[in-house]
Amino acid sequence: MTGSRAARITRRSLVVGGAAVVVAGAAAEAVNLRLLPGRSTMYRVLGLDGPAGTVPDVDPVPSTSGSFVSSARRGETVGWTIAAPEADGPLPIAVALHGYGDDHTDFFGSHLGYDRFLAAHVAAGGVPFAIAAVDGGNRYWHRRADGDDPGAMVVDEFLPLLARRGFDTARLAFTGYSMGGYGALHLAGVLGTARVRAVSAISPALWTSAGDTARGAFDDAADFRANTVIGRQRSLDGIAVRVDCGTGDGFEPAVRTYVDGFATAPAGGFEPGGHTTAYWRRLAPQQLAFLARHLHA
Repeated sequence: MTGSRAARITRRSLVVGGAAVVVAGAAAEAVNLRLLPGRSTMYRVLGLDGPAGTVPDVDPVPSTSGSFVSSARRGETVGWTIAAPEADGPLPIAVALHGYGDDHTDFFGSHLGYDRFLAAHVAAGGVPFAIAAVDGGNRYWHRRADGDDPGAMVVDEFLPLLARRGFDTARLAFTGYSMGGYGALHLAGVLGTARVRAVSAISPALWTSAGDTARGAFDDAADFRANTVIGRQRSLDGIAVRVDCGTGDGFEPAVRTYVDGFATAPAGGFEPGGHTTAYWRRLAPQQLAFLARHLHA
């Protein structure tokens, strides 16, 4: 190969390689600016979601499970689990609402491991509280047109069950992820500061308009308008609020809109992460510390 031929190939390679770098850089910038579809996938492929959280290797706090037939849910059998450390008196309680396609069991064990995160929190000197999760189906934690009302099930059936079992429901918080993050914000707003001390939502499933919602999240546009939490931030006045969302989460733009609507910014924030168990586990210790602090305030 002659020197001139090699030089031509080298120059061509440099031009092509430089163009690829420019295109890749432009694509990454477009992803950051939310200009491309598939943003969540791009963040994951590019390694922008940050480290995965891990469940602590400790013995979980004791838990008990059961079920009841819910009148509010039109005769559905509803399962529940309560994870609670040993305590001398009635513990305050955080009601945990699961995401779409999940159930109450996903908060515990090898999935999210909140029973182990809670044990680690107490072992490190954190004040104790209980976590109670309950099944809500895939109905987005509010009354639906067919009469199924998982929100009323929580308020009118599950909270009394917790009180009968000796928990201090006057010191109450809500938490949840994805669909359950929306549900936690919604129910905390419905009950207000007279009954709720804190709410911590992680990756809440929020939309800014009815036309953007996932199928089945709301019955129709009127149902969305009646139950969206965006524009209703004042309903949480007097309640300690934390909202977390990963920057690689498809819900992040709507969650930013929601957070920006508060007169005083909630705790929490935005950091690398997707709409994934890996991100939810990473944020679990901060969430539990926030809930404990405000349940005992």
